[in-house]
Amino acid sequence: MSLQSLLSQIKLINSTDNIAAYKTIVANSYEWLDSELGTGEITGLVLGRATLVDTLLRHIWQLMNLHNEQNLALVAVGGYGRGQLQPYSDIDLLLLSKKALSKEQQERISQFITLLWDIGLDVGQSVRTIKETVQLAKQDVTIATNLVEARLLNGCQKTFDSLQDKLSARGYWTSKDFFVAKYQEQKARHAKFKDTSYNLEPNVKESPGCLRDIQSIGWVAKKHFNATDGKDLLEHGYFNQQEFDELIECREILWRIRFALHIVAGRSENRLLFDYQADVATRLGYGDDGKKSVEKMMKIFFRTVRRISELNKMLMQRFSQDVLSLKVKQQTKINKDFELLDGYIAPIHEDAFSSPEAILQFLLLLADTPAIQDLHSNCLRQLRIARREFRKQYYVEREECRTLFMQLVKHPNFFALSWDIMHKHGILQAYIPQWDNIVGMMQFDLFHAYTVDEHTHRLVKNIYHYAQPENKEFPRCGNIVKNLDKPELLYIAAIYHDIGKGRNGDHSKLGAVDVKEFCMLHGINAIDTELIRWLVESHLLMSVIAQRRDIYDPTVINEFAQSVRTHNNLNHLYVLTLADIRATNDNLWNDWKATLLRELYLLTQKALDNGLECKVALQDRVSEHQSKAMAALLEQGMNESQISQFWQRLSDDYFTRFKPAQIAWHANVILAAHPMTDDFLLVGTSANTSKSGAELIVYGKDKPMMFAQIASVLDSRNCSIHDAQIMRTHDGYMFDSFIIFEHNGDRITSTSRLDSLRQAVETQLNKPGEEHINRRKMSRQMKQLDVKTKVRFYPSQTNVTLVELEALDAPGLLANISEQFIALNFKLHQAKISTIGERAEDLFIVSNELDQPLTQAEQVQLKKRLSEALD
Repeated sequence: MSLQSLLSQIKLINSTDNIAAYKTIVANSYEWLDSELGTGEITGLVLGRATLVDTLLRHIWQLMNLHNEQNLALVAVGGYGRGQLQPYSDIDLLLLSKKALSKEQQERISQFITLLWDIGLDVGQSVRTIKETVQLAKQDVTIATNLVEARLLNGCQKTFDSLQDKLSARGYWTSKDFFVAKYQEQKARHAKFKDTSYNLEPNVKESPGCLRDIQSIGWVAKKHFNATDGKDLLEHGYFNQQEFDELIECREILWRIRFALHIVAGRSENRLLFDYQADVATRLGYGDDGKKSVEKMMKIFFRTVRRISELNKMLMQRFSQDVLSLKVKQQTKINKDFELLDGYIAPIHEDAFSSPEAILQFLLLLADTPAIQDLHSNCLRQLRIARREFRKQYYVEREECRTLFMQLVKHPNFFALSWDIMHKHGILQAYIPQWDNIVGMMQFDLFHAYTVDEHTHRLVKNIYHYAQPENKEFPRCGNIVKNLDKPELLYIAAIYHDIGKGRNGDHSKLGAVDVKEFCMLHGINAIDTELIRWLVESHLLMSVIAQRRDIYDPTVINEFAQSVRTHNNLNHLYVLTLADIRATNDNLWNDWKATLLRELYLLTQKALDNGLECKVALQDRVSEHQSKAMAALLEQGMNESQISQFWQRLSDDYFTRFKPAQIAWHANVILAAHPMTDDFLLVGTSANTSKSGAELIVYGKDKPMMFAQIASVLDSRNCSIHDAQIMRTHDGYMFDSFIIFEHNGDRITSTSRLDSLRQAVETQLNKPGEEHINRRKMSRQMKQLDVKTKVRFYPSQTNVTLVELEALDAPGLLANISEQFIALNFKLHQAKISTIGERAEDLFIVSNELDQPLTQAEQVQLKKRLSEALD
């Protein structure tokens, strides 16, 4: 099958009734595109599909005698107007008339469009007069943009020319207004993607640095210069030949990826989702070995979009100066090499970046000059040329570069604009070999949202933000960073924390080796080197302890304090951990995580103060919490004797785990309820008692599968449990407390939403013997991921066993786990629920039916049941 044979087949059809023949051609066209993908030249395929559709539409138009209709034109607009079509891209048509259509004309056009749909073409059409078209285009820049690329397919040339005249007349979009609208549109589009293309599931069409950024250049050029080809920009001096060739090369790379994506998805899909990445990589010849093939493809993709972003930035800045007729208002010479043009730094001569040292000195100049807002287009052009010229040797191998680098990381302003430039424009990867390895590196999970290098860039920016006056959200981090004697040590650890990824080993240990070599090479003393090395090796420690251990167990705090050793280490690790979590995924950080880390920090701080006597700190905590809660309750008019009597039912562990505000609320709602009976059950909710999140409590006599039922109800209502405390009072009642969030991580603040959850839990618990049915479906992304169930056991000082579980966070997971505990007659005391992307990393504190830790045989039995139930 070839394009020519398909075109010949179209000409043989002499009736619009032969729908089967048309459908065969359309189906065969997809087979042709599919078969040519591996060997065909991509530009030929993209233009070829447009040619095929042109021929098909013109043929049908003529068979329906629409070409004889006076004043009626069939016009291709949008991407199809450019004469470019990906396999499943929409075919955008404008059916243009000089005046309003007659009823008969409307019916015939309706038949034409219906036929196109019937034969399998995805058509987007509008039927308008010239006047209507111009009026709508004036109001909507998207319509105006589609018309920039309008192309007559068939019909009345005069009607089409009349439209073109109107679009060029005064009172329509000026090139200035059009540029401003498109530039604002581009900025808004970039913001939707957090101003980065380094997302793990990028949109090949819309993400920053992708095809839409190339198209934006073309639209502005066509409107302002009436340019029909990118080569026209060469003549106007916007491009040099090398840059033009580079843009075409980058466009072809993205065209190939988008083309393969359409073929694999079987529809117009522009999001390079996990579901498709492996198949797209295979179709493009990167191999069929799963993640390795995807890694090869995505590294090329991410490096390509960086190049496009640079070219787009250069051209849009040049356009803004010329289209808007901007003249430099303020010109200030900074030094012999650079000047400031209205806030943009520009080179004075052609040799501003004569060496790697000159590039690093330039970054130092940026840090020294806060008035600099960004790079001038000429500066970016020279920097790109220099970056390529000095590729033979990593800058770190040059002694003067090492001296300059240390000056940079010690500079208080380096991690503002200079750091962004260093990351975005490939200078850091030219400096450190290991950084070069992680540029564009994928992370195959739902936990991370960005590539390894982009994640690290954001982590460093978080640390820098903590030290700035505008930081009000993280005052403890701000105080720590501002009071560090050598903040550069923290920044170096941050740069290296994930640098060992992708090397088939523990990335923390590999990174620790790398950063130790870096420190030796850069003359950092042994004591400082050890702190940096320890931070890189231990950067996950605090997060793991906070989210996957019982931080109110003295053993856990003592072990963590022994690992940390000093207040200085604790401060560095706390800041690094917060910055790391917040840079991983915008949806990960919440009040629950903040509370856990704050609690762990404070308890460890007290343990270090007390010479690792954590029990003393916890006893002080019990007294403090009781005292504050009592004061609050007495203020509300509660009876002290009644409160004390109720508290006698509860252990010290209760007062350790809950804050005074929670303790007061618990007592208030429970004591205000009806007298205790065997069937007494209280379900309460509050959005305000816990800083960790909304709280749901259940108090009453134990019921069969209580935890499983509660977990199932909450899960079915798109609500996730982050923390669960399951306690038994001395007189045999159950007290369960759950910290809950919406499934997307948002805090629940709505009273009606909390009332609805409370009523649902209450209703289910009052259905004796009736199991809850959870109908929540697994998400698309989750279905693509494979998480093996892992079960680990840890001893405790008390008569319990800590069960750590990793599993796929499937609907009904907690209820399923609880059922296994019930089947073995194990008692659940506490659950700490942490969802890391697609993985549930949960901690359960359990005992056997004799209130003793699980025996070896019981651990084996539980592990087997959990693995069978969850895998």
